[in-house]
Parts: sequence; C-alpha cells; structure tokens
Amino acid sequence: MAITYNDLYLDIRRQLRLAGAAASTLEARELVCFGTGKTREQLSADGRLYASPEVEKRVRDLVERHLAGEPVAYLIGEWEFYGLPLDISKDVLIPRPDTEVLAGEAIEYLKGQTGEPRVLDLCAGSGCIGLAVASFVPGSRVVLGEYSDAALKICRQNIRRNGLSGRVVPIQVDALEKPERTLGEFHCIISNPPYIPRADIETLDTSVKDYEPHMALDGGEDGLDFYRSIVEKWKEALLPGGRLYFEVGIGQADDVLRIMRKEGFGDIQIVKDLNEIPRVVFGTLCTEL
Repeated sequence: MAITYNDLYLDIRRQLRLAGAAASTLEARELVCFGTGKTREQLSADGRLYASPEVEKRVRDLVERHLAGEPVAYLIGEWEFYGLPLDISKDVLIPRPDTEVLAGEAIEYLKGQTGEPRVLDLCAGSGCIGLAVASFVPGSRVVLGEYSDAALKICRQNIRRNGLSGRVVPIQVDALEKPERTLGEFHCIISNPPYIPRADIETLDTSVKDYEPHMALDGGEDGLDFYRSIVEKWKEALLPGGRLYFEVGIGQADDVLRIMRKEGFGDIQIVKDLNEIPRVVFGTLCTEL
C-alpha cells in the first residue's frame, strides 16, 4: 500500500520515539530527507505525494541501521554545528551540542580582541570548533591542528564547504608532542581532546563505542593525557596573556583546572553545559613581571 512522504515521516518519527530517541523529530527528518533525496523544503512541499516502494524501503533500511546503533550523522554523511553544515565521516567524532558551549565561550572572547587574532583548534576532528570561530569572528585567522590524515581530509572538505579557504588552514600536528616553532604563536588555543579513560570506552553506548573513532575518544588511563600534554607543551605556542580553552568530560573539570594552574595559567574558569554539567575550563597564560 502506497504511503505519502508526510505519512512516511510521521511513521518514522513515531518509530524512533517509541525506541526512546531523544531527538526523534530531527532524526526522522534527516533520515527521510536523505533516503528520499529531498531537501527539507522539498519534503514539506511534496508531503502529500506518494513515495515509491523503492524509496520507502531505502528510508526504512536507514532507520533499521540507526535503531541498531549507527548514528544518523554517519548514515547521511553530514551534520550541523553552530549553524554550519559539515561533512562527517566515521573518521571524526560527531559534533555535539555540548561542544557548542566551548565554541561559544571562545567566540565571545575573540570578538573582544582587536586586529586579526590567530586561533588554533587543536585535536580538530571535523574542524567544527575552528570553523565556527572563523565564521563568527570575521577578523580571525584559524589553524585546524589534527593528527589523523583521514580527519584532515574532512577538515579540508568543511573549509571549502563553508567558504573559509582564505582564513582557515588545516595542519597535521600531534597534540602529545611539542609544537614546531614554525607554527608561530596564537592568541587562543581551543581543544576538545580525547578524554575518555581507556577502560571506560567499552562501557560507552553502542552508537559511540562501535562507530566513533577510538583515537578521538581514548584519553589514556585516567582520561587526562591530552590535557597534561597540551597544557605543558603547547603553552609555548600561546602569546603572553593568551587564552586556553578545553572541553572536559564529566567529573574532570577540577583536575584540568589543577593541571592548568600548575603550569602557570591564571583566571581559570569553569562553565557548565546545557545540562548544568561542568563542561568548559579556560584560563589565561600568566607572564612573570
């Protein structure tokens, strides 16, 4: 029996809702749009038209894969972050709303700076944070620092997709090693590094454990390896008085604060995410008088 596009969307949304999907409306829309090859506007305009059995099967197959654990962003190959459309592959983490809090804090700070602030998004992944900064701080010059070749490919795609080739550059760097002097100095370093304690990875939700890249999750035995390395080794890439911004995992904020304080950062602040969980830690590199 034939089904209209609108009824197909409503049926998928109901199916996802019954399965406990928190974002059933968004996920249903994205899966139906991708499966039917329509934009959101086209889907709305064609809502009363009938979908072919082939198209309906394609959509329902996508939904079954999602219900088995595969994230929507990997199924459709893209996601939105801070209003920006981004290419996404299984080589990068899926951008999350919590990370928009980190981007927002850095953007507000950088908007108050004069000239053309240089910004480093370290452990850039898809490049989502650095691209948000470049988009909302028009004078900024941004470097996307990432170790993975596959992730750097996604960075390059997203730079082009958002028309930011003139102000954003992707560079291969290792956050666990000291930066090359040729990289120069930055007014601000922003990082959402791997921070899951290694033993905890197997306890994560299937959608994360089985699909997202473990390289981008594994923060070492206690989850703090990258924080220690970045604070100690990368502070020399900060200008005096420069800012360092981190996203942190649940229960890590105080540990990261202590790591930063020990290495000479001051005015350290902790910011909570949308769920009132301490999520962002940032501080200023102090200089001796």
